[in-house]
Amino acid sequence: MSAPYRLLAGYQATGRPADLDEHLHFWGSRPRPGSAAFLDTLDASGLTGRGGAAFPTARKMRTVAAHRKKAIVVANGGEGEPTSAKDRTLLKIAPHLVLDGAELAAAAVGADEINVCVHDEATFRALRQAVAERSAAGLAEIGIQVHHMPGHYVASEETALVQWLNGGPALPTATPPRPFEKGVKGRPTLVDNVETLAHVALIARYGADWFRTAGAPEAPGTALFTVSGCVAEPGVYEFALGTPLSEVLAAGNPIEDIQAVLAGGYGGGWLPPSALATPATQARLTAQGAALGPGILFALPADACGIAETAAVLQWMADQNAGQCGPCMFGLPAIAADFAALTHQHSTGRIRQRLQERLAAVAGRGACRHPDGAIRLARSALSVFTTHLNRHDRRGPCLAAAARRLVPTPWTTRETSRVAS
Repeated sequence: MSAPYRLLAGYQATGRPADLDEHLHFWGSRPRPGSAAFLDTLDASGLTGRGGAAFPTARKMRTVAAHRKKAIVVANGGEGEPTSAKDRTLLKIAPHLVLDGAELAAAAVGADEINVCVHDEATFRALRQAVAERSAAGLAEIGIQVHHMPGHYVASEETALVQWLNGGPALPTATPPRPFEKGVKGRPTLVDNVETLAHVALIARYGADWFRTAGAPEAPGTALFTVSGCVAEPGVYEFALGTPLSEVLAAGNPIEDIQAVLAGGYGGGWLPPSALATPATQARLTAQGAALGPGILFALPADACGIAETAAVLQWMADQNAGQCGPCMFGLPAIAADFAALTHQHSTGRIRQRLQERLAAVAGRGACRHPDGAIRLARSALSVFTTHLNRHDRRGPCLAAAARRLVPTPWTTRETSRVAS
């Protein structure tokens, strides 16, 4: 099987989500490798996490497996990021591939419990049906619970997820201990993104060498990308890592001239069109001041105001903060206010100077990575949208600054109720 379709190959073949029978017909039964041998295979594959951090998957599993207590696996399908749709799309069309990977991960780390966590109600119901199918077919060797988690932005951060599963609020906690040391129920816990686990299921079937036939040497395999913005066909697409950003964007069929691309979502950064030849890998995008993150590309049209769009996102991120440390509670609102002033005022030299001081003061000082993502976004906007900044400085707000916002900033609540199966 060749790239680009791996995770989505079953769907590409049939055009519809796969039930258990179709899944088994297309992919075959789940392999049963020994834990040590399987971790060696994962290590050789070079698989890294697809949730945003890109941490080596085998190394993460080994840290959990090294503890004496029985472990717990958490499959993280939470998508509080408004510009991402890859996880719920994958869970809708290939739920059994994710569940295969979760069971393989559980066997590798010595876990006796799997928790699958999602924000979306429809995805929650579909997953419960998939788990029931496996149970009826006698394939449920390890208990799987499906949870409908809160939908705010920081809820899917791994320590927030662990705290919520332990009965607390879905907010990040101070570390150490990390979840791999003391997580759900005080036991070592592996938290992996659902796309990562789907790749685990394919590596178990086809091996490390097969996995490396796609992607870049330093970033092997494929990844799911959510492409949106000024494109005719927004959606989730699968590409080999290392594919130029321009090629990934082309899948969405851009319908207007692109002024900039938001790479990596709200914790990523803006890139100018001149950077679209950049290979889609974490290292290459980080070097450009953006991020691969969870595979997000949002195309901003030429007639939009990048400063106004960024100001709206920064205000949303300030509203979504964890409310547990000074950088989140005071730093992010102040930075958002400065960006709003850049949008609506002229003669902004003093505002820019103050903003740079605030960005430097907040960087690296948050209790979690939420403030750092906002700072990366802000700094990239100041770099990429200099034309808008200079125009605002001379003439005041542009007409585009008063137009409707294009980058989504949905209202979300901080509910803490949970439903499990």
